[in-house]
Amino acid sequence: MPRLLVTGGAGFIGSNFVRYWLEQHAGDRLVVLDALTYAGNLASLEAVKERSEFRFVHGNVCDTPLVEGLLREEAIDTIVHFAAESHVDRSIHGPDAFIETNVFGTHSMLKAARKIWLEERALAQHRFHHVSTDEVYGSLGPADPPFHEQTPYAPNSPYSASKAASDHLVRAYHHTYGLKVTISNCSNNYGPFHFPEKLIPLTIVNILQGRPLPIYGDGRNVRDWLHVRDHCRGIDLILAKGRAGEMYNIGGGSECENLSLVQRLCVAADEAFRGDPSLAIRYPDCPAARGEPASASIKFVPDRPGHDRRYAIDCAKIAREIGYRAHVSLDAGLLDTFGWYTEHSQWWRGVMDGSYRRWIETHYRDESLLRTGDRARS
Repeated sequence: MPRLLVTGGAGFIGSNFVRYWLEQHAGDRLVVLDALTYAGNLASLEAVKERSEFRFVHGNVCDTPLVEGLLREEAIDTIVHFAAESHVDRSIHGPDAFIETNVFGTHSMLKAARKIWLEERALAQHRFHHVSTDEVYGSLGPADPPFHEQTPYAPNSPYSASKAASDHLVRAYHHTYGLKVTISNCSNNYGPFHFPEKLIPLTIVNILQGRPLPIYGDGRNVRDWLHVRDHCRGIDLILAKGRAGEMYNIGGGSECENLSLVQRLCVAADEAFRGDPSLAIRYPDCPAARGEPASASIKFVPDRPGHDRRYAIDCAKIAREIGYRAHVSLDAGLLDTFGWYTEHSQWWRGVMDGSYRRWIETHYRDESLLRTGDRARS
């Protein structure tokens, strides 16, 4: 059975992948390595923390000796590399962290994999899967065809530039050293456990708290939205059927303008509050609790620098080669996601006010476990 090391496994997509994998592949060993920066949250792994096949290690992907030690000790044969700084706005104001984690961190992981898998163990069956983004391709015009795997890279932000650099490093380690790698470039993810700085969770939380709903520029920027569960399934298929050295685009087939997306979430809120009177008691500041439309809180704000106009993903290659297609429609996914946030306010409030650190102190009493990298248990 595979033995996986999942970097960034306490983050949004990573934690969803961990739960997905342990549901779908009972018995597989899965080790999570996460630095627990602001977007990493052990509460997102609460459902799996007691499973015998799961281990959490608090550490940084830039710590090459730590990674080498884990690959040896756990006899890891598969790396799924999620760990990354990923928020464009943060990259504009502080690009150094993005270069450190996304470029140097990825190189650290590649060096460790090469040393243990190729030099020490000569492990014939191994896989280094690198999770990237469609933002490396740049921006599309309204009539341009979607990004495909041969689209030239043209990153427009420090974030996307750092991811493009890491993609090139992964590819180079395959062609130069023979490391068996795959790369997936995904469109915008959404779903449960999404840190509330990104558009969908931020909009939902602001609706529930009665805050303004900010829209950059004219709101006509277009993104292809991918439910995180579909993304996890796509990675699973790539690990099982993908060809080493290849890139695969994973999209949701759901292009939508930002303004339209926010409006759809507002409609979802209005309908949810009409159908469930208890929501008005739990979220009294929401406009819908007073019978007012949530869309009245939409506010247009100045556009951010280098804001790409449109992303769209061509999934023909991954559909043809390994049978992937998105299962979750945008309407169904948004309703499900809105419902998840209404039922998990403790999680997102804790993330936003920092109280999840207090949660760690309660549930993981010996924090030396986090520092030393031993399995965190209550």
